[in-house]
Amino acid sequence: MRDHRPGENAAHPPSAVWTGRATNRVQWLLALIGAACMALGIELAVDSAWTSGTAPLVMAVVGCIAAGLLVLFGTLAFVHVALKVDDKHLEVRCGHIGLPRRRIPLSHVAGATYTSHVTPRHWGGWGYRWRPEKGTAVVVRRGEGVVLEMWDGHTFTVTVDDAEAAVRVIKSRLGPTKPGAPAH
Repeated sequence: MRDHRPGENAAHPPSAVWTGRATNRVQWLLALIGAACMALGIELAVDSAWTSGTAPLVMAVVGCIAAGLLVLFGTLAFVHVALKVDDKHLEVRCGHIGLPRRRIPLSHVAGATYTSHVTPRHWGGWGYRWRPEKGTAVVVRRGEGVVLEMWDGHTFTVTVDDAEAAVRVIKSRLGPTKPGAPAH
């Protein structure tokens, strides 16, 4: 595997694997906020001076830890996205453990388009998104991205650095017709 740098114009033989990624450093700030919520919950549980009863203390501890875990893991899952294109599939993995993950056979892709302007605002935020009028997207930052047009009419958008190179590689590996269609 090889990471391709923006602007690199290397030829990509069909057997080569192309990889790219996009990162959002702002998400780390949100992850720190989640960790702080968890620390507050643990601090309340260990060193509590609450005199109003145990029920409010338990609710505060559980609430802080739950909110912290939700924010921490929800943001870490979308700190970065990795895109891998081989000769048969396109795979999108999010975060450090690679979940959520989506693997799309190239035989399901009708076309690929470069877009210079993907924003979380257009998709309703960061992360794995679905909007009926726009399709599905993995958005980890604003900027360039790849829009895949599927044979079934759906679209899949992913933010990735050097999206133009990704589109060239994907287009070079696509079949000429819809799967199952008679060849002319």
